[in-house]
Amino acid sequence: MKVTTPPTEEVQKRESVFHRLYTGTGAFDIVGKRSRWYIALGLLVLVCIGAIGFKGFNLGIDFEGGTKISMPAVGAQGPIETDQVQSAFSKAVGHPAETVQVVGTGANQSIQIRASSLTVDQVLKVKQEIFTETRPLDAAGKPSQQVISDSAVSGTWGGEITTQALLALGVFLVLVTIFLAFYFEKWMAVAALIALLHDVVVTAGVYSLVGFEVTPSTVIGLLTILGFSLYDTVVVFDKVKENTRGLLSMTRRTYPEAANLAVNQTLMRSINTSVIALLPVLGLLVVGAGLLGVGVLRDLALVQLVGMIAGVVSSILLATPLLVDLKMRESKYRSHAKKVEQRRTRAAAREAGEEVPEEPKRPVAAGAARPQPGARPAGKAGRPSGKRRR
Repeated sequence: MKVTTPPTEEVQKRESVFHRLYTGTGAFDIVGKRSRWYIALGLLVLVCIGAIGFKGFNLGIDFEGGTKISMPAVGAQGPIETDQVQSAFSKAVGHPAETVQVVGTGANQSIQIRASSLTVDQVLKVKQEIFTETRPLDAAGKPSQQVISDSAVSGTWGGEITTQALLALGVFLVLVTIFLAFYFEKWMAVAALIALLHDVVVTAGVYSLVGFEVTPSTVIGLLTILGFSLYDTVVVFDKVKENTRGLLSMTRRTYPEAANLAVNQTLMRSINTSVIALLPVLGLLVVGAGLLGVGVLRDLALVQLVGMIAGVVSSILLATPLLVDLKMRESKYRSHAKKVEQRRTRAAAREAGEEVPEEPKRPVAAGAARPQPGARPAGKAGRPSGKRRR
């Protein structure tokens, strides 16, 4: 089996960053610097948990319930301002709407009004007042009240979606744990689950920090990023498994070094996969949400964008370093690391011309015959060889 030897520091300095990325020779000490990754990612998770706990989420109408009114953003007197719509709404019901915002661009621009649950009479008054104040235009370019649409949503529907999503998440995590434990090993399953938990917390925390509206599309997008994060982690772990096969019978490199080499060998693949996966997500975000003004695409694209970036970071900087720490708790891997270090110390001493003590002999296995001092080796089956002394 061909073993890749990590380049020396002098060679690494001459090589460019892109060359080291493509060759994957272990030039980036990701596992060795895991303490700084733990600190950075731990602070990020704490900030996200704090945001979720203190600020909470901007739940959409599907979760809280209420009334949503939509209308074109162009009226008989030109573009309609959100202040005009908010003023008309307040005149009709006596209090302002929760949100009034413009979505989309160009001819696809529209104004969306979100408010608490309104009665049928209140909705009719709001529509009449908005039409009087703004006179929105229909497709034919004429003022029409029919272009002002409304919809009522019950908060129980959003609650049912949340319950089903949490149930799906629980089943997914259980199946993932079983798969990783059987295909790899228990410590890889533990490290992968911690990385998945990191991705969920960071994605949810970012949504809480920036105030993105949480809709059913957000929940669906959150479930889809788990598969992407798991895929990248499994690719890295598969390379770790390949590099560490039969490791304890050799003294060429330690487990952390073999794992770090695996991360380097899959680093370029992870980056390429992430870039290719993020391109259509950016397309959804720019074209679907920005140009077409489709709110569902915006919610789905935002959660996938944040989740994919978090998934790549966790698979490289968190999953494998955690695996190394878990494996090094076992005595056999610690003993193996000491043997590797002793071999390297003796090799360095030989190169320096120093006297090197011989390696300690391996103890004879229990039950094995020990040769007696001065005893002559016997012939076949313990019989004399038949030669006479002259």
